[in-house]
Amino acid sequence: MSPASRPALGRFIRYVPRVAVAVVAALALSACGGGSEKAESKPSGEASGKSAAFPVTVEHKYGSTTIESEPKKVVTLGLSDQDAVLALGVKPVGAVDWFKEQPYGKWPWAKDKWGSTPPQIVGERDEYNVEKIAALKPDLIIAQYSGMKKEQYETLSKIAKVVAQPKGHEDYQAPWQDMTRQIGKALGKSAETDKLISDIDARFKAVRDKHPEWKGKTVAVGEPYEPGKFSAFSPKDPKVIFLTEMGFTTSEKYRAALGKENIADLSFERFDVMEADRTVWLGTPDTEKALKADPLYKKTKVNQEKRDVFLPYDSPDIGAALSFNTVLSIPYAIDQVVPMLEAIK
Repeated sequence: MSPASRPALGRFIRYVPRVAVAVVAALALSACGGGSEKAESKPSGEASGKSAAFPVTVEHKYGSTTIESEPKKVVTLGLSDQDAVLALGVKPVGAVDWFKEQPYGKWPWAKDKWGSTPPQIVGERDEYNVEKIAALKPDLIIAQYSGMKKEQYETLSKIAKVVAQPKGHEDYQAPWQDMTRQIGKALGKSAETDKLISDIDARFKAVRDKHPEWKGKTVAVGEPYEPGKFSAFSPKDPKVIFLTEMGFTTSEKYRAALGKENIADLSFERFDVMEADRTVWLGTPDTEKALKADPLYKKTKVNQEKRDVFLPYDSPDIGAALSFNTVLSIPYAIDQVVPMLEAIK
């Protein structure tokens, strides 16, 4: 994955070397022992298996997938897909790791839903352990907030039904609503999904109604990740979308600097890109301290006029909640971020 196309990962994996988890497909399919066939011919005599919702056909980046009956064993390969699945009452049997905390770790918005049944970790980011996935014998694999490649899709489709990322969007840039609807449809829970989305929309509307002064104000979101360098996030990145749903927008200069990329790595000499009515930085107390002490940053108007806000990735997990930007994490993030924005005059 190129630096420009990767999702915002934060300090949790900035300096963590990638783990080689790719396994030869032939070995995985052999280990599977015909798991795909078994999943497709699995008896569906249970009442839930005969739900009127099925069969359903879900279109995605690599075509369409028809799911004949209610999935019983689900693996999520999108970095935050497990949240929507959990919100719809299904516990994935497998998921990928993103923040080096494991998806069932400490996140306050999802911890209770996992309970004492954590999933099997079947990969790190977009590198999937096909052998582990096959061993779980899933009947549905979901990869929405992902960078899944076509060859990966084709390999995994030999194991189970696969719903890849939404079509018509760059990887990691599909709206959370679209990804949630894709997941809900695949699970035969479209009505429940619409309710989850409408509840979140109502929360954002309440914020906009309370703060009409935010409408049209510009926002920029970045992360200093090493001395002299920072990342700026696309207007289509979950963190920026979270803020625009409160009424904010992005400047023409900011949009031009990002182009079609999900993330742009820039030097401190380009702080001009981050000049906005509200500039949001994610990171750690150490990166915040270093940024505030930097001579170039001290010269920015947003710093001098105290229109910047720093959101930690953990303790509390605000940055992580914005990065996930799911039906589970958004309410938590709203509760945390709105008071911090209100404090900026």
